[in-house]
Amino acid sequence: MVETVASVPLAVNENLTIQKRRIQNGKNKTRLSLVTGTHGDELEGQYLAYMVGNFIDEHIEQIDGIIDIYPALNPMGIDSITRGIPMFDLDMNRVFPGTKRGTMVEVICSSIVDDLSGSDMCIDVHSSNIFLKEIPQVRISVPTAKTLVPYAKMLNVDFVWIHDAATVLESTLAHTLNSRGTKTLVVEMGVGMRITKGYCQQLFNGVLNLMKELGIWNGETSSVREPIISEGHKVGFVNSDAAGIFVPCANFGDNVKKGDHIGDVVDPLTSKAVEKVLAVCDGMIFTLREYPVVYGGSLLARILQPEGGEE
Repeated sequence: MVETVASVPLAVNENLTIQKRRIQNGKNKTRLSLVTGTHGDELEGQYLAYMVGNFIDEHIEQIDGIIDIYPALNPMGIDSITRGIPMFDLDMNRVFPGTKRGTMVEVICSSIVDDLSGSDMCIDVHSSNIFLKEIPQVRISVPTAKTLVPYAKMLNVDFVWIHDAATVLESTLAHTLNSRGTKTLVVEMGVGMRITKGYCQQLFNGVLNLMKELGIWNGETSSVREPIISEGHKVGFVNSDAAGIFVPCANFGDNVKKGDHIGDVVDPLTSKAVEKVLAVCDGMIFTLREYPVVYGGSLLARILQPEGGEE
């Protein structure tokens, strides 16, 4: 059943409408919400929403509970391949929780929060931007780690990043829901404007496993991987010192040592390598630049240090 979460009028007799699909079977009232499309250039979640809904349709007799799928919180952004909300130049994930008496976007965000509140679990799926590619990971703020890490381990991701809370997080959907008692996991995977089918399949297996743990799915599940947990670990950031084209020679998931060669920045005009990019610490590469054009300061990689690694 398709339901309208929010609808506001636009110019030329049009409406901005946010919709969800509810799939319900059995007597169990446990509710899982799958949310994606907050940023218009993040498309991995679109395919995941299809995979989950399609699978459930074919196995509805093994469902006992409620699954709400929100495939596009920012439909205009998706239609125009714009990260934020077109016309307003707003990052939707910096407007929550919104308000009923605010601007159009604030009203929409308020309605989304009201609709999602009360879910037993919410999975907020994001991709990276067009510049960086991320291995499948869950990001959790320190204050929610004790509650959320056990659920994050069920999602079949490679990495759980527990990071310090920052002011900007207070305006995100996940922070808003968690602060109101709705457990919410933020997933990051892949790259902007693309679909990485392998990553989507990996997370699909994790979603099914989580549904099993919640008692919503009564069928079989695949085994899930044990993620690396960042608690007690530090993250090393590799930034470019020069402008040019970044050509990596390392891959996602590679374990590197401090000083290892992980890529080059080359200058097409002079035909010279202007920077030899080195690992800033020991650890695993979990973010790698996808878009090759870089300038001084551009992020090239993130490396997860071993527990107790150097500052």
